[in-house]
Parts: sequence; structure tokens; C-alpha cells
Amino acid sequence: MRALIIAASLALAGCSSLNPMNWLTPHRLDIPQGNYVTEDAVARLKPGMTRSQVRFVLGTPLLTDPFHANRWDYKYRLIRDGKVVRDATVTVFFEGDVLTRIEGQPLPAEQPVAPPLDASAPAAVPAQ
Repeated sequence: MRALIIAASLALAGCSSLNPMNWLTPHRLDIPQGNYVTEDAVARLKPGMTRSQVRFVLGTPLLTDPFHANRWDYKYRLIRDGKVVRDATVTVFFEGDVLTRIEGQPLPAEQPVAPPLDASAPAAVPAQ
């Protein structure tokens, strides 16, 4: 009888779907890192803007390199379940204190959580 129980245990341990260690997995957080630079924000940039104006529109850059003082890199990476889902870089170039050009692919604007209210639709009144 014991040999039958041991053989069944070994057979079931070999099945990955029946392995109790695979039933529970730890929760992994979504980890956004960097600056989420949208197409709308990049569209507001114009050549000739100062560094402070660019910082106001895009935020503080993630990377400022002392060896490339005329360049700011805005890097964004989203990691879900340990895998890179989104990876984007936008680089702005300056001559002195003036913006000259922008390179990279900005990210799409985030979709709103709730759709905007239609002004023509009647507002819902909570029941009392």
C-alpha cells in the first residue's frame, strides 16, 4: 500500500499542472519608470523655447548627461509581470538655452477612466 502511495505521489509531482507550487504565484506590481511624454505634450514644444519652458511642458528629464549638456533624454518603461510592455524615449536637443529639435516617439495620451459626460444627456439623480 505504501509503495502505491509513493508511486502516485511521484507521478503527480511530475505533472506541472498538478504541482501545488504553481497554484499560488506572488502578485507582481506594474512598475512604470521615467517620464510619460505624450504626443500632446510634444506638440506643444516649439523650436526656440528655453530649457525652463521645456521643463514646464515635459517635466524634469530622467537623464541629463554632463558629457552631452545640450541634450535631455525622457525615458519611459512599463514592466508588467516581469516583462517590458512599453519602452519609449524622447530626446530634446538645445543650442545654449534654446530648443532646436526633438527626436523619438512620444507615447499616446492616456484614455480617460470614465467617458466625458454628454451635456445633452440628462444627469442621473441618486435615489433617496
